[in-house]
Amino acid sequence: MAQLTIGSSRDAALVMAADMLLWPIGLTRRVWRRRPGAPPRQVLCLRLERLGDLIMTLPALAELRSRTPAAAIDLVVGRWNEELARTIPGLRHVDVVDANWLARDGGGQSLEALLLHAVGWRQRGYDLAINFEPDIRSNLLLAASGAAWTAGFATGGGGPLLDTRLDYDTSRHTTVNAIQLVQSLFPHDAAGAATQSGLTLPESARAEASRLFGSINGAITIGIHVGAGREIKQWPIDRFRDVAKVLQQRGAALVFTGSTEDRAMVDAVTAQLPPHGVLDLVGRLDVGVLAAVIARLDLLLTVDTGPMHLASAVGTPVVAIFGPSDPARYAPTGPRDHVVRVDLPCSPCNRIRQPPARCVGHTPDCLRAVTAPDVLRAVDSVLWPDHIPAGAAAKP
Repeated sequence: MAQLTIGSSRDAALVMAADMLLWPIGLTRRVWRRRPGAPPRQVLCLRLERLGDLIMTLPALAELRSRTPAAAIDLVVGRWNEELARTIPGLRHVDVVDANWLARDGGGQSLEALLLHAVGWRQRGYDLAINFEPDIRSNLLLAASGAAWTAGFATGGGGPLLDTRLDYDTSRHTTVNAIQLVQSLFPHDAAGAATQSGLTLPESARAEASRLFGSINGAITIGIHVGAGREIKQWPIDRFRDVAKVLQQRGAALVFTGSTEDRAMVDAVTAQLPPHGVLDLVGRLDVGVLAAVIARLDLLLTVDTGPMHLASAVGTPVVAIFGPSDPARYAPTGPRDHVVRVDLPCSPCNRIRQPPARCVGHTPDCLRAVTAPDVLRAVDSVLWPDHIPAGAAAKP
Protein backbone atom coordinates (compact mmCIF):
# COMPACT_ATOMS: atom_id res chain seq x y z
CA MET A 1 0.00 0.00 0.00
CA ALA A 2 1.28 3.48 -0.88
CA GLN A 3 2.65 5.85 1.74
CA LEU A 4 -0.03 8.55 1.86
CA THR A 5 0.98 12.20 1.61
CA ILE A 6 -2.06 13.82 3.22
CA GLY A 7 -1.55 16.70 5.65
CA SER A 8 -4.44 16.02 8.03
CA SER A 9 -3.93 12.94 10.20
CA ARG A 10 -7.70 12.45 10.38
CA ASP A 11 -8.08 12.56 6.59
CA ALA A 12 -5.09 10.26 6.17
CA ALA A 13 -6.66 7.72 8.49
CA LEU A 14 -9.97 7.85 6.60
CA VAL A 15 -8.24 7.45 3.23
CA MET A 16 -6.12 4.57 4.54
CA ALA A 17 -9.25 2.80 5.75
CA ALA A 18 -10.89 3.36 2.37
CA ASP A 19 -7.85 1.96 0.58
CA MET A 20 -7.99 -1.17 2.72
CA LEU A 21 -11.61 -1.66 1.68
CA LEU A 22 -10.65 -1.10 -1.96
CA TRP A 23 -7.72 -3.49 -1.86
CA PRO A 24 -9.74 -6.65 -2.76
CA ILE A 25 -11.09 -4.78 -5.80
CA GLY A 26 -7.56 -3.88 -6.80
CA LEU A 27 -6.41 -7.47 -6.39
CA THR A 28 -9.21 -8.65 -8.66
CA ARG A 29 -8.24 -6.04 -11.25
CA ARG A 30 -4.64 -7.27 -11.28
CA VAL A 31 -5.75 -10.87 -11.75
CA TRP A 32 -8.20 -10.31 -14.59
CA ARG A 33 -7.01 -7.17 -16.35
CA ARG A 34 -4.16 -7.12 -18.82
CA ARG A 35 -2.50 -4.02 -20.16
CA PRO A 36 -3.74 -3.33 -23.71
CA GLY A 37 -1.08 -4.15 -26.26
CA ALA A 38 -2.10 -1.66 -28.96
CA PRO A 39 -1.56 2.09 -28.67
CA PRO A 40 -4.58 3.73 -27.04
CA ARG A 41 -7.18 5.16 -29.38
CA GLN A 42 -9.37 6.91 -26.80
CA VAL A 43 -7.73 8.62 -23.80
CA LEU A 44 -9.41 10.32 -20.85
CA CYS A 45 -7.46 12.79 -18.66
CA LEU A 46 -8.61 14.31 -15.36
CA ARG A 47 -7.36 17.64 -13.98
CA LEU A 48 -10.13 18.97 -11.76
CA GLU A 49 -8.14 21.43 -9.67
CA ARG A 50 -7.48 25.15 -10.11
CA LEU A 51 -6.00 27.33 -12.88
CA GLY A 52 -2.35 26.91 -11.90
CA ASP A 53 -2.72 23.14 -11.56
CA LEU A 54 -3.98 22.83 -15.12
CA ILE A 55 -1.23 25.07 -16.48
CA MET A 56 1.42 22.97 -14.73
CA THR A 57 -0.04 19.91 -16.50
CA LEU A 58 0.28 21.37 -20.01
CA PRO A 59 3.76 19.87 -20.65
CA ALA A 60 2.47 16.42 -19.64
CA LEU A 61 -0.50 16.74 -22.00
CA ALA A 62 1.93 17.70 -24.77
CA GLU A 63 4.04 14.65 -23.90
CA LEU A 64 0.93 12.46 -24.06
CA ARG A 65 0.02 13.91 -27.44
CA SER A 66 3.52 13.20 -28.79
CA ARG A 67 3.39 9.59 -27.52
CA THR A 68 -0.11 8.94 -28.87
CA PRO A 69 -0.35 10.97 -32.10
CA ALA A 70 -3.36 9.04 -33.41
CA ALA A 71 -5.39 9.00 -30.18
CA ALA A 72 -8.46 11.07 -29.39
CA ILE A 73 -7.72 12.82 -26.06
CA ASP A 74 -10.50 14.15 -23.83
CA LEU A 75 -9.86 16.33 -20.79
CA VAL A 76 -12.08 16.79 -17.72
CA VAL A 77 -11.70 20.07 -15.81
CA GLY A 78 -13.57 22.24 -13.31
CA ARG A 79 -15.75 25.03 -14.70
CA TRP A 80 -13.15 27.64 -13.66
CA ASN A 81 -10.76 26.10 -16.21
CA GLU A 82 -13.14 25.46 -19.10
CA GLU A 83 -12.09 28.48 -21.15
CA LEU A 84 -8.39 27.78 -20.69
CA ALA A 85 -8.81 24.07 -21.46
CA ARG A 86 -10.39 24.86 -24.82
CA THR A 87 -7.18 26.62 -25.90
CA ILE A 88 -5.00 23.53 -25.32
CA PRO A 89 -3.78 22.03 -28.61
CA GLY A 90 -4.51 18.41 -29.46
CA LEU A 91 -7.70 17.82 -27.47
CA ARG A 92 -10.85 16.32 -28.96
CA HIS A 93 -13.27 17.21 -26.18
CA VAL A 94 -13.38 19.12 -22.90
CA ASP A 95 -15.80 17.89 -20.24
CA VAL A 96 -16.66 20.16 -17.32
CA VAL A 97 -17.52 18.95 -13.82
CA ASP A 98 -17.81 20.89 -10.57
CA ALA A 99 -16.38 19.05 -7.58
CA ASN A 100 -17.72 20.50 -4.34
CA TRP A 101 -14.41 19.86 -2.55
CA LEU A 102 -12.68 22.22 -5.01
CA ALA A 103 -15.32 24.91 -5.58
CA ARG A 104 -14.61 28.02 -3.50
CA ASP A 105 -18.13 29.43 -3.72
CA GLY A 106 -19.80 26.64 -1.80
CA GLY A 107 -21.21 25.12 -4.97
CA GLY A 108 -20.24 22.08 -6.97
CA GLN A 109 -21.50 18.52 -7.10
CA SER A 110 -21.04 15.82 -4.52
CA LEU A 111 -18.80 12.82 -5.11
CA GLU A 112 -21.89 10.64 -5.52
CA ALA A 113 -23.27 12.89 -8.29
CA LEU A 114 -19.90 12.99 -10.02
CA LEU A 115 -19.60 9.20 -9.92
CA LEU A 116 -22.93 8.96 -11.75
CA HIS A 117 -21.61 11.45 -14.29
CA ALA A 118 -18.40 9.45 -14.69
CA VAL A 119 -20.36 6.29 -15.50
CA GLY A 120 -21.54 8.14 -18.60
CA TRP A 121 -17.97 8.24 -19.85
CA ARG A 122 -18.15 4.48 -20.38
CA GLN A 123 -20.01 4.94 -23.65
CA ARG A 124 -16.87 6.44 -25.22
CA GLY A 125 -14.92 3.22 -24.67
CA TYR A 126 -11.70 4.66 -23.29
CA ASP A 127 -8.58 2.53 -23.69
CA LEU A 128 -6.67 4.63 -21.17
CA ALA A 129 -7.67 7.03 -18.37
CA ILE A 130 -5.13 9.21 -16.54
CA ASN A 131 -5.66 11.19 -13.33
CA PHE A 132 -3.04 13.91 -12.86
CA GLU A 133 -3.96 14.71 -9.26
CA PRO A 134 -3.23 12.56 -6.20
CA ASP A 135 -6.73 12.32 -4.76
CA ILE A 136 -8.83 9.28 -3.88
CA ARG A 137 -12.02 11.00 -5.07
CA SER A 138 -10.81 11.63 -8.61
CA ASN A 139 -9.26 8.15 -8.68
CA LEU A 140 -12.76 6.83 -7.95
CA LEU A 141 -14.05 8.82 -10.94
CA LEU A 142 -11.30 7.27 -13.04
CA ALA A 143 -12.41 3.77 -12.05
CA ALA A 144 -16.05 4.64 -12.80
CA SER A 145 -15.08 5.63 -16.35
CA GLY A 146 -14.70 1.96 -17.28
CA ALA A 147 -11.41 2.60 -19.06
CA ALA A 148 -9.45 -0.49 -20.08
CA TRP A 149 -6.40 0.81 -18.22
CA THR A 150 -6.15 3.46 -15.47
CA ALA A 151 -3.13 5.43 -14.31
CA GLY A 152 -2.53 7.94 -11.55
CA PHE A 153 -0.92 8.67 -8.20
CA ALA A 154 -1.53 6.38 -5.23
CA THR A 155 -0.24 8.65 -2.48
CA GLY A 156 -3.52 10.58 -2.23
CA GLY A 157 -5.50 7.36 -1.87
CA GLY A 158 -7.34 5.16 -4.33
CA GLY A 159 -4.20 3.33 -5.42
CA PRO A 160 -5.90 -0.09 -5.52
CA LEU A 161 -8.11 1.20 -8.34
CA LEU A 162 -5.14 2.12 -10.55
CA ASP A 163 -3.46 -0.25 -12.99
CA THR A 164 -0.42 2.02 -13.27
CA ARG A 165 0.17 3.80 -9.97
CA LEU A 166 3.02 6.09 -9.03
CA ASP A 167 3.96 7.72 -5.77
CA TYR A 168 3.61 11.48 -6.03
CA ASP A 169 7.06 12.87 -5.23
CA THR A 170 6.43 15.90 -3.02
CA SER A 171 10.06 17.02 -3.42
CA ARG A 172 9.60 17.54 -7.16
CA HIS A 173 7.63 20.05 -9.17
CA THR A 174 4.03 19.31 -10.09
CA THR A 175 4.98 19.52 -13.78
CA VAL A 176 7.70 16.89 -13.34
CA ASN A 177 5.35 14.48 -11.56
CA ALA A 178 2.78 14.82 -14.35
CA ILE A 179 5.34 14.21 -17.11
CA GLN A 180 6.73 11.17 -15.29
CA LEU A 181 3.24 9.71 -15.02
CA VAL A 182 2.82 9.91 -18.80
CA GLN A 183 6.30 8.54 -19.45
CA SER A 184 5.66 5.58 -17.16
CA LEU A 185 2.88 4.47 -19.49
CA PHE A 186 5.16 4.33 -22.52
CA PRO A 187 8.55 3.28 -21.11
CA HIS A 188 9.82 1.74 -24.34
CA ASP A 189 8.37 4.23 -26.81
CA ALA A 190 10.31 7.19 -28.06
CA ALA A 191 8.50 10.50 -27.86
CA GLY A 192 7.18 11.85 -31.12
CA ALA A 193 7.80 15.22 -32.63
CA ALA A 194 7.82 18.15 -30.23
CA THR A 195 4.31 19.30 -29.42
CA GLN A 196 3.33 22.78 -28.33
CA SER A 197 2.95 22.81 -24.55
CA GLY A 198 2.02 26.46 -24.05
CA LEU A 199 -1.20 28.34 -24.62
CA THR A 200 -2.73 29.35 -27.91
CA LEU A 201 -3.94 32.92 -27.39
CA PRO A 202 -6.89 33.85 -29.61
CA GLU A 203 -6.30 36.84 -31.87
CA SER A 204 -9.38 38.48 -30.37
CA ALA A 205 -7.74 38.28 -26.93
CA ARG A 206 -4.50 39.78 -28.24
CA ALA A 207 -6.41 42.58 -29.92
CA GLU A 208 -8.34 43.37 -26.74
CA ALA A 209 -5.12 43.43 -24.69
CA SER A 210 -3.58 45.81 -27.22
CA ARG A 211 -6.60 48.09 -26.97
CA LEU A 212 -6.45 48.12 -23.17
CA PHE A 213 -2.74 48.95 -23.13
CA GLY A 214 -3.34 51.94 -25.38
CA SER A 215 -4.41 53.98 -22.36
CA ILE A 216 -1.12 53.73 -20.43
CA ASN A 217 2.55 54.30 -21.04
CA GLY A 218 5.71 54.00 -19.01
CA ALA A 219 9.36 53.08 -19.24
CA ILE A 220 8.33 49.57 -18.26
CA THR A 221 4.98 47.88 -17.62
CA ILE A 222 4.59 45.82 -14.46
CA GLY A 223 1.52 43.78 -13.60
CA ILE A 224 0.47 43.44 -9.98
CA HIS A 225 -1.86 40.63 -8.92
CA VAL A 226 -2.76 41.29 -5.31
CA GLY A 227 -5.30 38.58 -4.48
CA ALA A 228 -4.14 35.13 -3.39
CA GLY A 229 -7.55 33.48 -3.46
CA ARG A 230 -6.93 32.10 0.02
CA GLU A 231 -6.22 34.08 3.18
CA ILE A 232 -3.38 31.75 4.15
CA LYS A 233 -1.41 32.84 1.04
CA GLN A 234 -2.20 36.58 1.21
CA TRP A 235 0.72 39.02 1.50
CA PRO A 236 -0.19 42.21 3.45
CA ILE A 237 -1.92 44.79 1.26
CA ASP A 238 0.01 47.72 2.76
CA ARG A 239 3.23 46.12 1.52
CA PHE A 240 1.83 45.77 -1.97
CA ARG A 241 1.01 49.48 -1.75
CA ASP A 242 4.55 50.36 -0.65
CA VAL A 243 6.05 48.39 -3.53
CA ALA A 244 3.64 49.91 -6.05
CA LYS A 245 4.56 53.44 -4.93
CA VAL A 246 8.27 52.83 -5.50
CA LEU A 247 7.75 51.16 -8.87
CA GLN A 248 5.58 54.04 -10.05
CA GLN A 249 8.18 56.56 -8.86
CA ARG A 250 10.72 54.73 -11.02
CA GLY A 251 8.58 55.33 -14.09
CA ALA A 252 6.77 52.00 -14.32
CA ALA A 253 3.23 51.77 -15.61
CA LEU A 254 1.23 49.50 -13.31
CA VAL A 255 -1.44 47.05 -14.46
CA PHE A 256 -3.66 45.61 -11.73
CA THR A 257 -5.39 42.29 -12.36
CA GLY A 258 -7.67 40.18 -10.23
CA SER A 259 -11.23 38.98 -9.72
CA THR A 260 -14.15 41.00 -8.46
CA GLU A 261 -13.44 39.56 -5.01
CA ASP A 262 -10.10 41.41 -5.06
CA ARG A 263 -11.75 44.82 -5.57
CA ALA A 264 -11.36 46.15 -2.04
CA MET A 265 -7.72 45.05 -1.78
CA VAL A 266 -6.76 46.65 -5.10
CA ASP A 267 -8.59 49.87 -4.17
CA ALA A 268 -6.56 49.98 -0.96
CA VAL A 269 -3.36 49.80 -3.04
CA THR A 270 -4.31 52.26 -5.78
CA ALA A 271 -6.01 54.87 -3.56
CA GLN A 272 -2.68 56.51 -2.78
CA LEU A 273 -1.21 56.23 -6.29
CA PRO A 274 -1.39 59.00 -8.91
CA PRO A 275 -3.96 57.81 -11.47
CA HIS A 276 -1.69 58.34 -14.45
CA GLY A 277 0.23 55.20 -15.35
CA VAL A 278 -2.27 52.91 -13.60
CA LEU A 279 -4.48 50.48 -15.52
CA ASP A 280 -7.10 48.81 -13.32
CA LEU A 281 -8.41 45.63 -14.97
CA VAL A 282 -9.81 43.98 -11.86
CA GLY A 283 -12.93 41.98 -12.63
CA ARG A 284 -12.83 42.95 -16.32
CA LEU A 285 -10.97 40.06 -17.96
CA ASP A 286 -11.76 36.52 -18.98
CA VAL A 287 -8.90 34.02 -18.88
CA GLY A 288 -7.97 34.45 -22.54
CA VAL A 289 -7.65 38.23 -22.34
CA LEU A 290 -5.88 37.94 -18.98
CA ALA A 291 -3.27 35.71 -20.60
CA ALA A 292 -2.86 38.18 -23.47
CA VAL A 293 -2.51 41.08 -21.02
CA ILE A 294 0.12 39.22 -18.99
CA ALA A 295 1.99 38.36 -22.19
CA ARG A 296 2.47 42.11 -22.84
CA LEU A 297 3.96 42.84 -19.40
CA ASP A 298 7.66 43.26 -18.66
CA LEU A 299 7.07 41.53 -15.33
CA LEU A 300 4.24 40.19 -13.16
CA LEU A 301 4.42 40.68 -9.39
CA THR A 302 2.10 38.26 -7.63
CA VAL A 303 1.53 35.91 -4.76
CA ASP A 304 1.30 32.16 -5.35
CA THR A 305 -1.76 31.98 -7.57
CA GLY A 306 -3.02 30.88 -10.98
CA PRO A 307 -1.95 34.01 -12.91
CA MET A 308 1.61 33.32 -11.72
CA HIS A 309 1.59 30.09 -13.73
CA LEU A 310 -0.22 31.83 -16.57
CA ALA A 311 2.71 34.25 -16.80
CA SER A 312 5.20 31.37 -17.04
CA ALA A 313 3.08 29.80 -19.79
CA VAL A 314 3.19 32.95 -21.93
CA GLY A 315 6.84 33.75 -21.19
CA THR A 316 6.48 36.78 -18.91
CA PRO A 317 9.01 36.98 -16.03
CA VAL A 318 7.52 36.61 -12.55
CA VAL A 319 8.36 37.77 -9.06
CA ALA A 320 6.27 35.53 -6.81
CA ILE A 321 5.80 35.91 -3.05
CA PHE A 322 5.57 32.52 -1.34
CA GLY A 323 4.55 31.70 2.21
CA PRO A 324 3.17 28.27 3.15
CA SER A 325 3.27 26.90 -0.41
CA ASP A 326 6.25 24.73 -1.30
CA PRO A 327 8.19 26.30 -4.21
CA ALA A 328 9.73 22.92 -4.99
CA ARG A 329 6.26 21.86 -6.12
CA TYR A 330 4.62 25.09 -7.23
CA ALA A 331 7.20 27.72 -8.19
CA PRO A 332 6.93 29.41 -11.58
CA THR A 333 9.27 27.77 -14.06
CA GLY A 334 10.45 30.56 -16.37
CA PRO A 335 14.21 31.19 -16.74
CA ARG A 336 13.99 34.66 -15.15
CA ASP A 337 11.34 33.93 -12.53
CA HIS A 338 12.16 34.74 -8.92
CA VAL A 339 10.52 33.44 -5.73
CA VAL A 340 10.63 35.62 -2.62
CA ARG A 341 10.24 33.76 0.66
CA VAL A 342 11.85 33.27 4.07
CA ASP A 343 13.18 30.12 5.70
CA LEU A 344 11.32 29.18 8.86
CA PRO A 345 11.29 25.83 10.65
CA CYS A 346 7.57 25.48 9.87
CA SER A 347 7.67 26.74 6.29
CA PRO A 348 6.81 25.56 3.75
CA CYS A 349 4.13 23.53 5.48
CA ASN A 350 2.06 23.35 2.28
CA ARG A 351 -1.12 23.23 4.35
CA ILE A 352 -3.17 25.45 2.08
CA ARG A 353 -6.65 23.93 2.33
CA GLN A 354 -6.31 23.08 6.02
CA PRO A 355 -3.87 25.64 7.50
CA PRO A 356 -2.57 25.31 11.06
CA ALA A 357 -4.90 26.90 13.61
CA ARG A 358 -2.21 29.35 14.71
CA CYS A 359 -2.03 30.77 11.17
CA VAL A 360 -5.77 31.35 10.70
CA GLY A 361 -7.26 34.84 10.88
CA HIS A 362 -4.04 36.77 10.29
CA THR A 363 -1.00 36.88 8.03
CA PRO A 364 1.12 33.80 8.79
CA ASP A 365 4.69 34.34 9.96
CA CYS A 366 6.17 33.02 6.71
CA LEU A 367 4.47 35.85 4.76
CA ARG A 368 4.75 38.57 7.39
CA ALA A 369 8.53 38.11 7.33
CA VAL A 370 8.69 39.02 3.61
CA THR A 371 9.25 42.78 3.44
CA ALA A 372 8.63 45.34 0.71
CA PRO A 373 12.41 45.91 0.26
CA ASP A 374 12.81 42.14 -0.23
CA VAL A 375 10.30 42.23 -3.06
CA LEU A 376 11.78 45.34 -4.66
CA ARG A 377 15.23 43.74 -4.69
CA ALA A 378 13.72 40.71 -6.44
CA VAL A 379 12.08 42.95 -9.05
CA ASP A 380 15.41 44.66 -9.63
CA SER A 381 17.23 41.34 -9.98
CA VAL A 382 14.80 40.25 -12.71
CA LEU A 383 14.51 43.47 -14.69
CA TRP A 384 18.01 44.81 -14.18
CA PRO A 385 20.20 41.79 -13.38
CA ASP A 386 23.46 43.71 -13.87
CA HIS A 387 22.74 46.69 -11.66
CA ILE A 388 20.26 48.25 -9.30
CA PRO A 389 18.54 51.18 -11.00
CA ALA A 390 18.71 54.68 -9.63
CA GLY A 391 15.84 57.00 -10.44
CA ALA A 392 13.72 56.35 -13.49
CA ALA A 393 14.13 52.91 -15.00
CA ALA A 394 14.85 52.09 -18.58
CA LYS A 395 13.06 49.27 -20.36
CA PRO A 396 15.35 46.20 -20.36
